[in-house]
Order: sequence, then C-alpha cells, then structure tokens
Amino acid sequence: MADRESSSPPSTTEDSGEGTSTTGLDGGSGLGSAGDGGDTFPDPYAVYHDGDPAGGTAGLTDTGSFALDPGGALPGPRHAAAGTAVLDGSSPPDPLPGTDPATLAWTEDDWAGALLRARRAGRAYVYLNLIEQRLRAVIAAVLIPVYGPGEHPHDDGAWVLAAAGNVQNEWVERAEAVREMSRRRGYIVDPADDELIAFLTLPQLRELMVRNWWCFEPFLPDRRKLERALEEVEIGRHIVARNRVLSPDVLAQVERACLRVLAILDGPLADQGDRRLGLDAVEELFAGRYADVVGVFQDRAALQRRLPFADLVDGARGIDAMGVSLNLLCQNYSGRDLARLGASGCELRLLFLNPAGDAMKQRERDEGIKKGLLSRMTTLNILHMRRIRSKLREPRRIEIRLYDEAPRFGAYLVDGDVGLIQPYLRHARGVESPAFVLRADAAGGSVRGLYPLFQEEFEQQWADSKRTS
Repeated sequence: MADRESSSPPSTTEDSGEGTSTTGLDGGSGLGSAGDGGDTFPDPYAVYHDGDPAGGTAGLTDTGSFALDPGGALPGPRHAAAGTAVLDGSSPPDPLPGTDPATLAWTEDDWAGALLRARRAGRAYVYLNLIEQRLRAVIAAVLIPVYGPGEHPHDDGAWVLAAAGNVQNEWVERAEAVREMSRRRGYIVDPADDELIAFLTLPQLRELMVRNWWCFEPFLPDRRKLERALEEVEIGRHIVARNRVLSPDVLAQVERACLRVLAILDGPLADQGDRRLGLDAVEELFAGRYADVVGVFQDRAALQRRLPFADLVDGARGIDAMGVSLNLLCQNYSGRDLARLGASGCELRLLFLNPAGDAMKQRERDEGIKKGLLSRMTTLNILHMRRIRSKLREPRRIEIRLYDEAPRFGAYLVDGDVGLIQPYLRHARGVESPAFVLRADAAGGSVRGLYPLFQEEFEQQWADSKRTS
C-alpha cells in the first residue's frame, strides 16, 4: 500500500499511448493495474476478508463498511480523526464532548420570542395581502377597458402582456409559466385565482401602474404620494418574505403605509376602511376561535393605548351606550366632536344609572368612594349631553334614559358592528375593569357570537328604563 501520509503533492503524468492522465503519489508512477509493479490503491468496491494479502488492510469489509487501517490516518479532510471509527452510516455520530441533547429544546424565552415574531409577521402579512388584493382589483378595473379583452376574449393574460409592454414581457411570461405549473399540479383551487394578474408580485403591480399612469391619473391624481407609500409597504414585504424580525416601529410604519395606500385607492370610503383596519385585522381573522371577541385588555387604560375611543366612534351612524356614568363617551370625547357626530346624522341612545337611585348608592359603596361623588359625576355627564342635544338641529338624535338596577356591565355598541364591553367588578372602578372588543361578524355565520347577546340586553334595559325630564 502506498505511503498515504507523505506530504508531497500528487503528480500527473500523460500516457503517450492513450492520451489520458494518471495521478501518482510522491512523484511516483501513475495508478496501474494490480500486478503492473506500481503502487496501487485498493479497489473500493472489492470485498476484503480476513486473511487477505498484507497490504490490503483498508477497504470494504464483508459487511460493506469501509474499514480503516488502525495505524493510519483518515484520507482527505478527515485526516484529523482518530481511532478505528467505522463510517457506515448505520448509527448517528456521537455528540461532541460536553454537548447535552436536551439543549436542543426551546426555553420559555425562546418560545416567547418566536411567537412574538410570528404574531408581528402575521399581522404585517394581512395588511400586505389586503394591499395586493386591492391593487389587483384597481388595476384590472382601469386597464381592462383599455387593453382587453381585444382579439382574445378568453385569454385573460393578453391585456396584462399588452399593458406591460415589450420591456416587461419577461416577468409577465414568468408569471404565465408559474400559472401553468400551478394548473398542472392542481394548486389552483379557486377559479378566481386562475388569472394572470393574481401571479404578479407587489413590485410588478406597482410597475404596471407606473407604466400606465396616464390611465390611472383621472382616478388617482397624487402619483408621488402613492409611490412613496408603496415603497414603505415594500419594506414590510421584504422583511416578512425573509422571516426577519419585525420591530414594533417597523410594523407600525408598514401599517401606516398600508392604510395610506388603501385610503388613496378607496377615495371617499377611506375613512371607514381605516377605522375598520384600526380595530386589528389579524385578530379579526382568528376571532372564530373565541366567538366574536377580537381584543381583550386588562383595563381601560390598556384599551385606550391600543384602540382610542375616537377611532371607535368617529364616523359612526348609531351608538348604543349603557353603564354608570358613561365617562368614556362624555369625558374622553370632546363636546365639539359629539355635536359634530350628532349633526352628521348619528343617533345616540344613552342609558345612565339613575343618580338618585338606590343602585347608585350601592355602587358608591362597592367602589369605596365618598358618598354622592359618583352621583354628581353622573349628573354632570347627563347635563353635558343635554346641552349638546339642545344645540342640534334635530335634538331627537340624542336620547337619554335612566335605569335603577345593579349595573352588570358597561357597553358601547357602534353601528351594530363593533362592541366595547366592560364588566363591573365589585371593588373596582370602571376604568380598572377588563375590557373586551367584539366584532359582530367576526365569528362567521355558523357561530353565534357575544355581540347579539349584549345588543339584546341593551334593548331590554332600554325598554324598561325611564326618560329624563
């Protein structure tokens, strides 16, 4: 067996007869056949048994594994290994010294970090998905009358190819190839997804708009504003696509950019769309797991940080509120905004706890506050709402009634769509009670959520209440 531990480099010689190269060690002769007198390597595919010729101490054993020369080193990059290891792949390698297999498990901090990344990425993905859907709808609505269907009414990709132009044909053809592959493999389940524009990415959709801006200009006059917002959206797209960490600041920036894009594309409906998305699009998607509860907060302060009351009621057409003093509406929302809300056609039905009733006295004892303090606060709020009502052209839009029962919860039900519920705890003020946000349609048609239950409770309490003088 040739000396494999020599440090001399291999030499290459040219066989004059055959014109082939052979490689030898230590400048020796090339590899020859067994019996040519030259140094030879053992045949790696031969089977060596005990008692084979001396010099054949390395090769495949009768079990098919490669047995190493006990006195020699491993060839190639494994020269640093030692011992009589058998690399047959029949068993996993031994762990490195000092390595504990239990360290592969995640700690609580690891799980918390991973869930935080997934939650932020999922929230950003919902916004990005909404942007792509909205862009596709707007582009199709504007460009199809210009470029399609033309000579090929059944080829929905013809108008996309024409709108992209010769310069951008490459990525349109690539999208067409992806669609064909998806068709063959059965990836397209919904027929609505079997359109070429559904396979264009966000940058390609933006390029399609910019290239044909003369078609969009009558509908979207501010091109630079839209382009800047889409560039910020791209930041979130790149981060989510590469599974990188989304910081709260970047996530907030992406959400603001998405809302700006939706506002530009939606026009007059932008305010309503902004308000709905502000409630939390991600929790709405998964709310079926918890009926129609889309948000849970430890107290009212935590709720206000995440969902300001103004975002909840701005632009509302109807508000049903019941509680003790309704401070969230009367104290946290300015009188000017309330007057504007009533003047715009919003109808408010307000149920206060009777300031002079026995239930009010019991509530003051439960909260441990000075006698008469909660009663006076409620009276001030009632007078405040009366003053606003007197300035309206249609005072009937604000109705005020009183009830005299132990308050069980405070509720603000907006437009039959969004509900804010706070239970009244025995020894906690309303501002210290947990808050729940409901969406009437979040549970889906097959699941009865909590919103209708609180709406029914309000209607029953309203019917049993008394009007104020």
